[in-house]
Amino acid sequence: MTEIEDFDSKPKRARVEIRSALNFSDEDKIGTIQPYDDALVVILRIGGYDVKRVIVDQGSGAEIMYPDLYRGLNLKLKDLTAYDSPLVSFDEKVVIPKGQIRLPVQVGSEVVEVGFIVVEAYSPYTAIVARP
Repeated sequence: MTEIEDFDSKPKRARVEIRSALNFSDEDKIGTIQPYDDALVVILRIGGYDVKRVIVDQGSGAEIMYPDLYRGLNLKLKDLTAYDSPLVSFDEKVVIPKGQIRLPVQVGSEVVEVGFIVVEAYSPYTAIVARP
């Protein structure tokens, strides 16, 4: 008697690929002038919405939300918690925050809670996210 193996009946393992949430390879540098110091501006999913013009700032010590995004997410002053430490803007002016709010931010498949400081100041960006 001969035993016949059924290869299709064996459990199959899914391939798992582990990647950073946001990374760049040497191939991505092709055609750029190095060292490359332009701003990294991305689209992030914040509070369930795709948000354009989010700047990633390696030197920032805080995540900042500007008025366009604050109003676009239909946030109200009652949604904010107190934040009473003044900030210094890019043009070296002191800015008093309206408050802060924690919102889910999705990058790829990863979702993290981010505490944004809400400021009433002009910016061509909707938000700043820090990158340690």
